[in-house]
Amino acid sequence: MEKGEDMDQGTVYESFRRRGFSRRDFLRFCTIMSATLALPSSFIPKIAEALEKKQKPVLVWLEFQDCAGNTEALLRASSPTVKEIVLDVLALEYHETVMAAAGMQAEQALKDAITKYKGQYLVAVEGSIPLNDDGVYCCIGGKSAKDILREVAEGAAAILAMGTCAAYGGLPAAEPNPTGAVGVRDLIKNKPIVNLPGCPVNVENITATIVHYLTFGTLPPLDAQGRPLFAYGKRIHDNCERRSHFDAGQFVRQWGDEGHRQGWCLYEMGCKGPETFKNCPRVKYNEGTSWPVGAGHGCIGCAEPAFWDKMSPFYRRLPRTPGFGVETTADKIGAGLAIATGAAIAVHGIGRILSGGRKEKED
Repeated sequence: MEKGEDMDQGTVYESFRRRGFSRRDFLRFCTIMSATLALPSSFIPKIAEALEKKQKPVLVWLEFQDCAGNTEALLRASSPTVKEIVLDVLALEYHETVMAAAGMQAEQALKDAITKYKGQYLVAVEGSIPLNDDGVYCCIGGKSAKDILREVAEGAAAILAMGTCAAYGGLPAAEPNPTGAVGVRDLIKNKPIVNLPGCPVNVENITATIVHYLTFGTLPPLDAQGRPLFAYGKRIHDNCERRSHFDAGQFVRQWGDEGHRQGWCLYEMGCKGPETFKNCPRVKYNEGTSWPVGAGHGCIGCAEPAFWDKMSPFYRRLPRTPGFGVETTADKIGAGLAIATGAAIAVHGIGRILSGGRKEKED
């Protein structure tokens, strides 16, 4: 192995040091990963120790039926940046969009990677896999997406399904699904697979999943849909910054109305937050500055299976609100709170009158 290759395959910490980052910068990265993984601060030294000693994981990134949105999210990563991810956290051996090689050279790079690191590399899959008509609807280098995935998955240590299309089939799988699009878990059955759905996935969840793999030697705990619990364990509704307005029965009724300008709940405008599990309110996008609901648009439920069919029409409210009893709707919640508030005011007023009467008698 050449000296340059040794440097590429060093530990995460060695990569940080070679590029001029301080020990403080490294620990800051470990702290961010601990927070994203929803781990207590006591785990920061354990993460740091793992990243100091273990080799950077080799990553092979495949793109199939997709819009490249997850790659775009990767390129706009900020904590860490894509430069830090590619140069410090991962040994990225193949990625059609960002690699310099093309054509036969690119295909050879993929073949070399899966041969040299057999049983050790991680596979990131972006986009759904079409199965109809023998997979003819997505071909790369003369091979169908399903054949490429099966070949690359054979020697993989684990697979990361990046985005909703790779996780569940996404938009290509929406009715009538003419290409027979499916997610990775519908095709590969003999490998550890973690789904990271979203349109697009938040890149911090990608990095945190890989850091968990390095730190503990396993993929993070998953829910029934194969999603890591640290990122998909709670409903958006439970962490939403507009939740207090929902509880108070304060809803936006029309785009641009007074409630919309004041940041009221978007449930009536079709927000699917009550049925969607993801950490968007906590991690956010665009360098952690905002997310769809924070920007004034309801959640469309993109992290859920079959979201395009199940969650649409996107601007129509859900028929029932989970968590308040199956017969309780948002309207009843708002009306009930208003009645309760009025009753409380009345009781308070009666109490003051009675108190005043008692005081007069005492005088």
